[in-house]
Amino acid sequence: MVDEATKRQLASIPLLKTKAGPRDGELWVQRLKEEYQSLIRYVQKNKESDCDWFILESNKEGTRWFGKCWYIHELLKYEFDVEFDVPVLYPTTAPEIAIPELDGKTAKMYRGGKICMTEHFKPLWARNVPKFGIGHAMALGLGPWLAVEVPDLVAKCLIKHKENDKSS
Repeated sequence: MVDEATKRQLASIPLLKTKAGPRDGELWVQRLKEEYQSLIRYVQKNKESDCDWFILESNKEGTRWFGKCWYIHELLKYEFDVEFDVPVLYPTTAPEIAIPELDGKTAKMYRGGKICMTEHFKPLWARNVPKFGIGHAMALGLGPWLAVEVPDLVAKCLIKHKENDKSS
């Protein structure tokens, strides 16, 4: 069911071991260390293959994440703010990734700019608790969403490249 490109991408993201969420004290600290290690490795692999596409950071507690993501379409870079909170029931519940500036521009989005990942990503996440983490949510949730939605939004003139927008 998973294509070869997805398998290769998954292989570049280390799996996590600790099943703990923000309410689990020291176990959460351990899980957070695993999350950072996994994310760092995934970003390094992306940079080595010249395909990095996001930057993330978190608050001190690791419960609120924010940064930038981008997608290259027709040789133009479309960049967006990205954010999400770690759910209380994490890692059993996947994070809901939001791109607030695209709120209301596509049907594949919920209120507040949360991207729709229910049909394809969430069942995969559920089968892989606690091994999947934030890097997996980015790679298997946000990445494919951007690949489908950005070209469609550009074609419908719902988003414009920032450089083209300045000259208008």
